[in-house]
Amino acid sequence: MLRRYILIKILIVSSLFAGGKIMIFGGSNHDVYLGCISCSEYSSDSVFNEYGSYGSEYSTTSIFNEYGQYGGEYSSYSPCNEYASNPPVVVDQDGNFYGYLTINEYKSKVINNEKIKSWLKYKVCKKNI
Repeated sequence: MLRRYILIKILIVSSLFAGGKIMIFGGSNHDVYLGCISCSEYSSDSVFNEYGSYGSEYSTTSIFNEYGQYGGEYSSYSPCNEYASNPPVVVDQDGNFYGYLTINEYKSKVINNEKIKSWLKYKVCKKNI
C-alpha cells in the first residue's frame, strides 16, 4: 500500500512538471538543497525516500522534519509555516523557477497546482490530521 501511494505521488509530480530533475532549495538564499521532487523513491536524494536525507522526518535537510527549519511550522524557511517569508523554491536542473513551495496563501508566485498543494498540506505539513 505504501509503495502504491509513493508511486502515485511520483506520477502526479512528474506529470505536473515538464520532465527532467525537479528540485527543492531552501534557506535565506535558496542555496540549501532539500531534495528532488521528481525522482524515484529509491533515489538517495528523493523527498519520497523516507530513509534518505531529504525524505526522513528526522533529517535537518528534510521538509518532513516538523522540528527543523525546513519543515517546522514556525520557521520562515519552511513550506509548512502559513506566514513563511522565505519558503523553499522549486526549480528544474536548468534553474527554471516553478514557484515557492508553501502553504502560505499570501505569498506571491506559489505553486498553485491543487494536487501539489494538497500533498504539501496533508502529507508534508500534516494539517488537519
